[in-house]
Amino acid sequence: MKASDARAMTVDQLDDEVLKLKKEQFNLRFQRATGQLENTSRVRVVRRDIARILTVAKQKRTGAEPALKTVEAKPERVKPKRTAKRRPPQPSRSKPSLKNRAPAKKSKK
Repeated sequence: MKASDARAMTVDQLDDEVLKLKKEQFNLRFQRATGQLENTSRVRVVRRDIARILTVAKQKRTGAEPALKTVEAKPERVKPKRTAKRRPPQPSRSKPSLKNRAPAKKSKK
């Protein structure tokens, strides 16, 4: 369900739709638990539909207007000038080779 479809409904219709979707969500959970669920993506769609409808219902109850996105021309992005110089790369620090080490002394017990 699209948000525009939900906004066209009354608050009572939205509550009924949420109840219907929650029952479907309950049935989908049982199907998943028993291994009978074929369309696993339906769980995600139902969960998001519930959230979408609850959001629209809350907006209608409080009288809040939904935030609409306006399309504006984006200003051109200007790259900042670099003032500081980069540090030169550090020489790689490799471990000393084991060839030049003295052999370890064995302790007697």
